[in-house]
Amino acid sequence: MLVQVVKSKIHRVSVTQADLNYIGSITIDEDLMDASNMIEGERVQIVNINNGERLETYTIKGERGTGTICLNGPAARRVAVGDKIIIIGYGFMDFEEAKSFKPSLVFPNEESNLID
Repeated sequence: MLVQVVKSKIHRVSVTQADLNYIGSITIDEDLMDASNMIEGERVQIVNINNGERLETYTIKGERGTGTICLNGPAARRVAVGDKIIIIGYGFMDFEEAKSFKPSLVFPNEESNLID
C-alpha cells in the first residue's frame, strides 16, 4: 500500500511578491528549494498563516540567494506581500518506508533566507 506523506516543508516564509499577471505557480528561491528537497514543477500546498487560505500550485525556481517567494497568477489574490506561509510538498511511498521517513524541513529567517 502507498501512503501520501509530507516530503518537504518550508515553514513560515514571508511572501515577497505577488504577480497576478503571471501564468501561475509559486516562485521560490532556489536555495530554499534545494534545502527543502523540492524540485521545479513539483505540486505543493500553500498554507497562508495570516488569513487561513490553502491552495495548491507548482514550483518554479527563483533566483538563488534572493529570498524570493512569489505567488503567481490567481494564487496572487490569496496572499499579500509580507504574509507568512508554509509550503508543503508531499510524496507517495510504501507504508513501511513511510514509518521511518524523515522529511526535509526548512525554517528560514525573517528575510526568507536560509539560516546559517
